[in-house]
Amino acid sequence: MRRSRSIPLSAFGLLALLQTVGAQNAPAAKPIPPGDWPMHHRDTAGSGHSPLAQITTANVSTLTRAWTYRLQTEGAANVNSQVTPIVIGGVMYVPAGDRVVALDAATGTEKWRHAVSGGAPSRRGVGYWPGEGSTGARIIFTVGRRLIAIDAATGTLSSGFGANGEVDLGIPYNSVPLVHDNVVVVGANTPPGTQGGIGNPRAYDARTGAKRWEFSSVPQPGQVGHDTWAGDSWKDRLGANAWPFYFTVDGARSTLYIPLASPIPGAWGGDRGGANLFGNSVVAVDLQTGKYKWHFQTIHHDLWDADPPAPPGLFDVVRNGKTVPALALTTKSGYLYLLNRETGQPLYGVEERKVAASNVPGEKAFATQPIPVKPPPLARTTYRNEDLVTAADTTPEHAAACSEFVQKMGGVKNEGPFTPWQLRGENTPWSLVFPGGLGGANWGGTASDPKAGLVFAVSQDVGALGGMQPAKQATPTVPFDKTTPGRGTFDVRVQGADMPWPCQKPPWGRLTAINTATGNVAWQIPLGITEQLPAGRQNTGRPALAGPIATAGGLLFVASTDDNRFRALETTTGKELWITRLDRRGNANPITYTSSGGKQFVAIVATDTLVTYALP
Repeated sequence: MRRSRSIPLSAFGLLALLQTVGAQNAPAAKPIPPGDWPMHHRDTAGSGHSPLAQITTANVSTLTRAWTYRLQTEGAANVNSQVTPIVIGGVMYVPAGDRVVALDAATGTEKWRHAVSGGAPSRRGVGYWPGEGSTGARIIFTVGRRLIAIDAATGTLSSGFGANGEVDLGIPYNSVPLVHDNVVVVGANTPPGTQGGIGNPRAYDARTGAKRWEFSSVPQPGQVGHDTWAGDSWKDRLGANAWPFYFTVDGARSTLYIPLASPIPGAWGGDRGGANLFGNSVVAVDLQTGKYKWHFQTIHHDLWDADPPAPPGLFDVVRNGKTVPALALTTKSGYLYLLNRETGQPLYGVEERKVAASNVPGEKAFATQPIPVKPPPLARTTYRNEDLVTAADTTPEHAAACSEFVQKMGGVKNEGPFTPWQLRGENTPWSLVFPGGLGGANWGGTASDPKAGLVFAVSQDVGALGGMQPAKQATPTVPFDKTTPGRGTFDVRVQGADMPWPCQKPPWGRLTAINTATGNVAWQIPLGITEQLPAGRQNTGRPALAGPIATAGGLLFVASTDDNRFRALETTTGKELWITRLDRRGNANPITYTSSGGKQFVAIVATDTLVTYALP
């Protein structure tokens, strides 16, 4: 059964009216200099697109390593960095282990360093404020629950911001503050044991550090969405937090887009009947005031921790001769939602489709879930017995190990998209859910090419295994716990392999291009190789979390995969044009920029080392 809907603001009679907000029109943003990369995804729209075109499809194959910078302090623990650096006016700013540094973007030479005590700066990046009047530019970053501003020219603390350059956030945020129009936006991470409102995104004044607003990610009484929580289940509710690596803003409309995570506890939701807004939603609010505009929920009453892990990328689509303001929202559940960014309505349809019911006592999983008509899923969402890998797909050893794995478990059960976790019992097969706990798409977000009219996203296909059992320390709110058959992922380790190999047929990781004018897939390729496989079978795709960037040179650059490769591909076809092997995994989004001398570079952080490339 399929039920079509045209207004996705909530589920099943819980539609919220679009509110007309007296939003302050933000001043026109200054154009970004072509050679700069001043924020995580380059611009407030999260385009991940650079207008640079020195490096092209014709010469990219000659890229060579230019310089490197070690992020890890000698003798310190592995930083395992996921940072996307920023570059302004030929200077690169990057958190590096126990410090934040400014580097000459042409050579990697340190210009200054700011040592951080009492914790480490976020390993994901920093924000930049251009300054105002006599107040100079600032670098703004987080250290747990501390929001810190330092002078961009010297690296010294900005005394006019908070208390000697610091603001106490109360709740930690481990990612990159959004800085736009004198507003600093931060999200929230959810340490165990913290009660009440911990998911709330908050905004501060970039000049003084004063708090400007806080948005309730779990709607309070009288707010839109409050009635999606049965009884008092909204009280002191954990989760539904804004944890993304970055945020996006429609500056012309002064609209901030906030992706919100799953409620906690997650795998059993019997104590929180209803759709549970704003869990698993993107919410549009006014940047200056935090006032609600609209929302779209990607999962009702989530049981899988399959939130939208990144903010939407913003772009325009021309349909029937009219320009439509649009966005693309990735999800761990494998779906990409294309919405009108003014209203939250789908561009190409979303259907409430019937999904399997839960058999866990007290749990009432939602009967339907919102699934896009277009595009199709970017990752595997179903599994059948015939999808088990065979020797012809990979190797006899791998196929035998997977077959034995499934037999020892007594089989697996998948009931299609949003398969619920089954109650464990004698001879009960384990639930196999696709995508698994890491997605689908993860925190890398989308990139776009406005000239080609394409949006790009990385996804992975690793299933999750689990079931529900009575909790060892049961409480009224958590009477059941999720358990696994020892290994919670549907993969095995094969002798001689560096990483596990999934047990379903490839592909195991993909890069997809979507035509934004039609919602159709323009092209899709496996991303990453399994080099221990025989020749001719290596192009399996590999698990990946980070995302790509696009350039006016007709190129996509992407690392992310666990085969430790950094690649350049042709934007319009996905054809691989350049590949280099990194010393360690490039588990981050790359950037491209020009030095003060005008030379184009491409940079990627490979776990503990920043690596740059340029033409000879």
